[in-house]
Amino acid sequence: MGGKLIKPVMSAEEAVRHIHDGASVMVGGFNYAGVPYTLIDALVAQGTKNLHLISNDTLYANDEHPEGVGHGQLVVNGQCRKVTASHIGLNRMTQKLYNEGKLELELVPQGSFVERIRCGGFGLGGFLTPTGVGTIHAEGKQVLEVEGREYILELPLKADVALLRGYRADRWGNLTYFGTGRNFNPAMAAAAELVIAEVDAIVPQGEIDANQIVTPGMLVDILVLKGDGYYATRT
Repeated sequence: MGGKLIKPVMSAEEAVRHIHDGASVMVGGFNYAGVPYTLIDALVAQGTKNLHLISNDTLYANDEHPEGVGHGQLVVNGQCRKVTASHIGLNRMTQKLYNEGKLELELVPQGSFVERIRCGGFGLGGFLTPTGVGTIHAEGKQVLEVEGREYILELPLKADVALLRGYRADRWGNLTYFGTGRNFNPAMAAAAELVIAEVDAIVPQGEIDANQIVTPGMLVDILVLKGDGYYATRT
């Protein structure tokens, strides 16, 4: 779909119908910032199962929010078969389900996490890093020696679908981001077969300065307005 010049604008419910049971799904965000909440809520409501969730963290599930926050809801609801993340400490259900053998968990150092995604998006075969050498993280991985130093070969990370949170988009799908909401979203845009972007506003072509575009529209397939239309669409 990314080859189309004018991108379809859908409701969140329509957009997540492209996500089927067993899919691998990248979700942008770091803590609260840059998370596509509207899309996640729709995916939770859809009840899609056996997902491989690829995200920096699993957000929150605690006494204040036992139902989970953002994509943490997918874990709480048992909609994930596997989680690949860097930080799970604030979602008690991620830990509980893993300890009970009900969830496969792959913990990846944060720098390695985003670099694996970058490699997936740019068609690279992987990269070498000293991070994790000599630790449990290296178990089952190929360790190579380069100029007397050991490195772990980290493999690319890709997904069926990426759910992004942008700031503004035009109808060509070009995206800008606001502040720290940029985080992992641009890297994930290049590493998935289908890219769905939730944005605050959709503006006419030409209104976004080309120098401000971070994610080019050729990588984006579907646009969704935050809150399903709370912000007016202008075409």
